[in-house]
Amino acid sequence: MSAKSSTATQVLFDAPGPKGRRRILILSILSVLAIAGLIALGLWQFAKNGQLDPGRWVVYLRADYLAFLGQGLMGTLKATGMAAVVAFPLGLVLALGRHAQIPGLSHLVAVWIEFFRGIPMLLVVYAFLLALPAYGVNVPRFWMLVIPMILVSSATTAEVFRAGIRAVDKGQREAAAAIGLSGFDTMFSVILPQAVRLVLPSLILALVSLLKDSTLGFVVSYNELQFQGKTMVSITRYLVQTYVVVSVIYIAINFLLTRVALVLDARMKARAASS
Repeated sequence: MSAKSSTATQVLFDAPGPKGRRRILILSILSVLAIAGLIALGLWQFAKNGQLDPGRWVVYLRADYLAFLGQGLMGTLKATGMAAVVAFPLGLVLALGRHAQIPGLSHLVAVWIEFFRGIPMLLVVYAFLLALPAYGVNVPRFWMLVIPMILVSSATTAEVFRAGIRAVDKGQREAAAAIGLSGFDTMFSVILPQAVRLVLPSLILALVSLLKDSTLGFVVSYNELQFQGKTMVSITRYLVQTYVVVSVIYIAINFLLTRVALVLDARMKARAASS
């Protein structure tokens, strides 16, 4: 850790002393025991009610059930991928607009960003599902989900890009100006490539957030994983088992994406430390 980050940490948090560390350790152990106890109690209750009966779980190994959930997974990945492909570049454009020195543009973009950052995505989904059709605007169910995902994610991603731009050392701008680069060339040839590398782990975490947002597809009856799980409950009558399986799929995907973000972050820190 650099001296600068160490100083920032000390300002934000007081380093615990021996008693503080002992108290933190005891609370951590008690928390783990409490969580383990709750899990054990839940499993005992499930076993008591027959929810752990193998017959209730092996049905999810059937080819038709796997194919049914696979269709939902593909719908989730399709919506998430499409939203990311549009939202991330749009977020970069919004970040540049807010960073621009054009009178009025920065304020207009700031209002747009703050509006979609502050509004719950569910309300935007309902706007496309209920409000717009009342005015004769109808879009396919896929876009009823994806467009709200794009609008909300682009606003949050814009702030991520803006933070990356501001994190690039000011000396880079001065060096670019010294060799005669214009402001435009400096931004697109010097600043942005470094900013994108800095925020890449955060973008992957934003992808995780998009994946979670795609679960709102059930509101518009779009065939994503959550909606398929809801349909499967009506078929199998196994509510607990279905949603456990669906949750495990989500957790596995989010875990892989998070690990990728952590690996990239670690590599970038190691590269920065060696430079």
